[in-house]
Amino acid sequence: MKIGFFSDTYFPQVSGVSTSIRTLKEQLEKRGHQVYIFTTTDPNALDPEKDIIRMPSVPLISFKDRRIVVRGMWYAYLIAKELELDLIHTHTEFGTGLLGKLVGKKLGIPVIHTYHTMYEDYLHYIANGKVLRPAHVKYFSRLFANHTTGVVCPSERVIDKLRQYGVDAPMRVIPTGIEIDKFKRPDITATMKTELRQSLGIASDELMLLSLSRLSFEKNIQAIITGFQEIALKMPQTKLVIVGKGPYRDDLEELVTTLQLTDRVVFVGEVPNDEVAIYYQAADYFVSASTSETQGLTYTEAMAAGTQLVVEGNDYLNNLIDDETLGKTFATDGDFAECFEAYVASGVKSNREILESKMHSISADHFGEAMLAFYLDMTAYYHEKALVKENDQKRKKIAVKLKPTLKKVVKKIPEASQKK
Repeated sequence: MKIGFFSDTYFPQVSGVSTSIRTLKEQLEKRGHQVYIFTTTDPNALDPEKDIIRMPSVPLISFKDRRIVVRGMWYAYLIAKELELDLIHTHTEFGTGLLGKLVGKKLGIPVIHTYHTMYEDYLHYIANGKVLRPAHVKYFSRLFANHTTGVVCPSERVIDKLRQYGVDAPMRVIPTGIEIDKFKRPDITATMKTELRQSLGIASDELMLLSLSRLSFEKNIQAIITGFQEIALKMPQTKLVIVGKGPYRDDLEELVTTLQLTDRVVFVGEVPNDEVAIYYQAADYFVSASTSETQGLTYTEAMAAGTQLVVEGNDYLNNLIDDETLGKTFATDGDFAECFEAYVASGVKSNREILESKMHSISADHFGEAMLAFYLDMTAYYHEKALVKENDQKRKKIAVKLKPTLKKVVKKIPEASQKK
């Protein structure tokens, strides 16, 4: 198959969406399919890039590390037409996502959509939530999703939300898989982990809690820091390491200062991709209180690295962390400290066999297999619907042609009755 991905964000813009797209592209190509990415320009992008079509774009006003297309969409459409794509997969509801739907309609091919983002969690970025409301998100999400062939949902949470919005298009839960080997990494030695911990000022007898994500309000790192204040009082041999960059860093650092935790919390900033696994493996626990994730790749990355999780639960995470050796989930922000303290006190250690049994379900290979199966199912569904529509149109044309004849027949019925 020739498949076109349409997304407003892609590398070098780092995000869960970019990672998901690249992982899926690699998996599909490994299975012999061709994938073309239609996306925005980026000043840091390589030029030229194989199979990537970039359209001129500008940064978003309230989200400057993300971009939106301003022109070049007609040119991209002509390229898509020339490529003779078999299937479109959109990864955004705006800009290039709308272009993807247009291309799909013009070419007469299926359009699959992945609903990556829970937009209600991001409304505060636009005029402090005073312009766009949840009702607007509901209307637009329903409109977009119901005009696609099928929708990929990273978790049950997304399906539940879309059903609340009134989406009736076919939907399937397909979490993004990860490259297990990038985080399992047997090449990371005990010495490497010790050196990293020492560089962060963490002694061998101290517990390292790791938060790794974009530093934004909706990631709720502030809840982890607030809960950590209580942990730090009861468990002096603990330190919290925060990895990532984002617009909320200054606020988080101010909170740390206010809570007098400056000697117990370390802000690292963004780290190179090839070093992320070392942070996971050097940590004793991965912690998060984010409630905005549709799934959250960092959870499975930490799991693949063998690090136990203590995170705020949801349907997806409660199912993922289904054994206490993998970690523990808590219900609300306020439960974090108590949950963490109890989990550490329980002394539960990671179990290699249970961990290994999870690897395939969170792997990129499984992700590729599941997505390809959905493509095939939705392609069959699309053509079945097209056939039904075509037959309906034929029946309507026949009915229109027969209408004058039927009128004459109906008119003659009373005449025939009178003659009798």
